[in-house]
Amino acid sequence: VQLQASGGGLVQAGGSLRLSCAASGSILSVNTMDWYRQAPGKQRELVASITGGGSTNYGDSVKGRFTISRDNAKNTAYLQMNSLNPEDTAVYYCHADCRLTFYDRQDYWGQGTLVTVSS
Repeated sequence: VQLQASGGGLVQAGGSLRLSCAASGSILSVNTMDWYRQAPGKQRELVASITGGGSTNYGDSVKGRFTISRDNAKNTAYLQMNSLNPEDTAVYYCHADCRLTFYDRQDYWGQGTLVTVSS
């Protein structure tokens, strides 16, 4: 099973980016999918999460600016990031809780994608 994250890059403050995270491999289903981020010198923090049923949760610092969504048919989660500011600069990691068989669940991390917001 692999999680492939994409969509990071350099953007000016006030701009937008859309991240994608695709789960592939021998997966029965994907449960919760999350985005975390880690800025230099800081701990990894939860940005947003979405359950298989579509319920969402956001970190306080991104509420109202970021939107998480998913396409269950593609096992893919998206993170639309608007009104970006330099404090959003970080490596963004996707995470997924996957059901591999009826009895087996595993969680996986993507490789990380760098988002840099210039002032």
